[in-house]
Amino acid sequence: MAETIRLAVDVGGTFTDLVLETPDGTHSHKLLTTPDAPELAVLEGTRAILAAARCPPGAVSLVVHGTTLATNALIERKGARTALVTTEGFRDSLEIAYEHRFEQYDLYMERPEPLVPRRLRLGVPERVAADGEVLRSLDEAALRATAAMLRAERIEAVAICFLHSFTNDAHERRAAAILAEELPGVALSLSCEVAPEIREYERTSTTVANAYVLPLMSGYLGRLESGLREAGIAAPLLLMMSSGGVTTVETARRFPVRLVESGPAGGAILAQAVAAENGLRRVVAFDMGGTTAKLTLIDDYDFQRARSFEVARAYRFIQGSGLPVRIPVIELVEIGAGGGSVARVDSLGLLKVGPDSAGSDPGPVCYGRGGTAPTVTDADLVLGYLDPAYFLGGRMRLDVDGARRAIGEQIAAPLGLSVEEAAWGIHQIANENMANAARVHALERGADPRRLPLFAFGGAGPVHAFRIARALGSPLLLAPLGAGVMSTVGFLSAPLSFDFVRSWPARLDALDWERANRLLAEMEAEGQALLESSGVAPEAIRHRREADMRYLGQGYEIRVPLPDGPLDASQAGALAAAFERVYRELYERPGPPVPIEILSWRVISSGPRPDLRLSVRSQAAGGPETARKGERPAYFPEAGGFVPTPVYDRYRLAPGAAFEGPAIVEERESTVVVGPGARCEVDAQHNLVVEVR
Repeated sequence: MAETIRLAVDVGGTFTDLVLETPDGTHSHKLLTTPDAPELAVLEGTRAILAAARCPPGAVSLVVHGTTLATNALIERKGARTALVTTEGFRDSLEIAYEHRFEQYDLYMERPEPLVPRRLRLGVPERVAADGEVLRSLDEAALRATAAMLRAERIEAVAICFLHSFTNDAHERRAAAILAEELPGVALSLSCEVAPEIREYERTSTTVANAYVLPLMSGYLGRLESGLREAGIAAPLLLMMSSGGVTTVETARRFPVRLVESGPAGGAILAQAVAAENGLRRVVAFDMGGTTAKLTLIDDYDFQRARSFEVARAYRFIQGSGLPVRIPVIELVEIGAGGGSVARVDSLGLLKVGPDSAGSDPGPVCYGRGGTAPTVTDADLVLGYLDPAYFLGGRMRLDVDGARRAIGEQIAAPLGLSVEEAAWGIHQIANENMANAARVHALERGADPRRLPLFAFGGAGPVHAFRIARALGSPLLLAPLGAGVMSTVGFLSAPLSFDFVRSWPARLDALDWERANRLLAEMEAEGQALLESSGVAPEAIRHRREADMRYLGQGYEIRVPLPDGPLDASQAGALAAAFERVYRELYERPGPPVPIEILSWRVISSGPRPDLRLSVRSQAAGGPETARKGERPAYFPEAGGFVPTPVYDRYRLAPGAAFEGPAIVEERESTVVVGPGARCEVDAQHNLVVEVR
């Protein structure tokens, strides 16, 4: 993984970001996403960044890519025509779901519609018991008849999910062989491969989601690989996963559902690296782009992990209203507050911002691409925070008059405000939405946001970070050099990795230790083989073991680290103590005096983590006077409204440069806005450190 020249690409809802790491420094580029064919923006941006760096395409030795394509397909219901083949009598499990009301008092509550309609959910006679015993053999004749029905329906993908297949996968694999024979060219997803875990609904939902996006992602990755080869890039293409690792194209094509949170994962990895570099044990990482804002807590120099995630929520902020996918994911909160978030006055006369976004097409009004609804970016422009002539380094000029007109007609006039007051309202509502989400996220994990620095990046993050930090009571704000593409930089620090899980419920005090060791060894061997085939040296491969444990009778389990080496009965006490320690940390109380149960066994196999060379080149020459570009009026209510505000060139601020707010610090892909009363200083790593007084 010691590549000399590496290219990272992040396709977001509004912008596509590229970072090229060379021995001479890090180059970046940002351009609007092409939503109908995302590979076009990737290839256009690749040509532009290589030309700017004077780098021949053949010199690129690795490409790492993250994309929202799978996520958007699930949200917008633009995936393949998918069918579900399941155990006879269980086709409605996908729609019954948890059988509870996630919004108890909403008489018009909407449940998420399954990705597969009922007529395409088909049951086949077969049955496996919970312990893996075959109670009824697979009826192959009935399966072939089902295949004929699916052929008539022109099905493009099939999810196969039989009851208890995580203990015995023979029926699923035989069914896949028959369907591959009967339905050539149709994509197949097996639950025993996608999510071999206990809990029928989550396993089925995950497998269906994987099948639903598989043809789309396979086609996209094929076009992208071909386009890169035609551009002269023969380097391996790796895909960023939601877990914080990268994987091969082959694995991504089989399990595209693991890519649903690939972009935010890069930001969390970057925040972890910067926190460690600056000795910040705990920090709130804040990434705001054009469509959404993401927040995650870095605790003890590491991000937190979860084993499930919800997509396509009917109620964006309500857990249980979306489609669950059982995949390893970095734990974060994502809200509909980005630069493209649309502002409007609702039927009660209240100003609302988001969660709907103008995206890249047509985008905010100020982009001049046909957008008519005012957005957060339009408000930031009207307030003087953005330079209309320097957006994307001057490659895209913004329409100030158009932004003022849209805000005036649709927000200011209905509310009886001036255009500036309406723009400030839009800006502040977005800030408060994000601050509230950050506060809840930190408090739920036992952290006091008033003691946590805020690390801000993304194209819009540094514009809003000062107000969010002040609302949270954060003591410090950090904004890195190259903040607008920092999530993409994080891709370059992700190790090649694979996650494995096997569900086998067993009480700790009556465990079959031989079987436990066999399960763990099988997963480690599979990870070892995959990593070696991907070019990782055998001696560089590491395996991390974990177990999902709970008190007997509880409905929820927690993840506990397992020691290396063979397990035996002498370690039962240590495992119980480890579980109780994690339980107490989470719930701040001891557990009940009942036996402990292990539900699932996990192995994370990974290669070495590449060095992250945060070497964005600047022309840093001295103090703030050297870097000062001039000044422009910017809106700060505590200072009386619009005040002349110094504007600094971020690339000319040398380490040690210090100045007071209000101030605006500009770079090509992002802008840092600092309010009055704050003290700013550039540290040794070129981070802008703001004391939020």
